[in-house]
Amino acid sequence: MKVVNIHKRQIHQPKEQVSRLFKTLSSANDLVWPYENWPAIRFKDGLRVGSKGGHGRIRYTIIEFIEGERIKFQFTKPDGFNGTHELIINAINDLNTEIIHEIRAETTFKATFFWVFVIRWLHNALIEEAFDKVENYFTETKKERRYNLWVKLLRDVYKRRTFQTKHA
Repeated sequence: MKVVNIHKRQIHQPKEQVSRLFKTLSSANDLVWPYENWPAIRFKDGLRVGSKGGHGRIRYTIIEFIEGERIKFQFTKPDGFNGTHELIINAINDLNTEIIHEIRAETTFKATFFWVFVIRWLHNALIEEAFDKVENYFTETKKERRYNLWVKLLRDVYKRRTFQTKHA
C-alpha cells in the first residue's frame, strides 16, 4: 500500500522564530516534540545526517538535514514500512510560517494492517500535539489536544505492553 500522510499548520510567527524551536528537537529542552505524553524522540549522534534514532518502536535514520529548513528520516522499523518522513519549515511571508510533516512510504501486507489500525491513529494524534506545542509556545491561549476513543484505547494497550515488557 502506498502511504501518504501530510499534516500542515500555519504559525503566526516569522520563520526565524519557528526555526529556533526546531533546533531543540530531541534535546533535553525539546520545544517541539510532545515527550510529556509520548515516547521522546532521540538520536544517537544528535541532529545530523546519518544519526540513528526514533521514538518508541518507530526507528529511523536522518538522511537529510538543513538547519532551519527541513529534516528527513528513512524508516528502519517497523518492518515492512519502507519510506521516509520529513519535517519542513516554510516561510509564507515575513510574519507567518507553515510547518509540515509528511510520510511517504510503501507498506507490506502486514505493515499495511498495522498502519491502518494502529500507527496512523497514534501518528496523527502525536503530530497534531507536536504542532499544538509549537503554536502554544507563541500564544497566550493554549491548545489542548483531546484524544478520540480509539487513540485512548491504543495508548492504554501500548502503555500496558511497555510496562509488562519492562517489568517481566
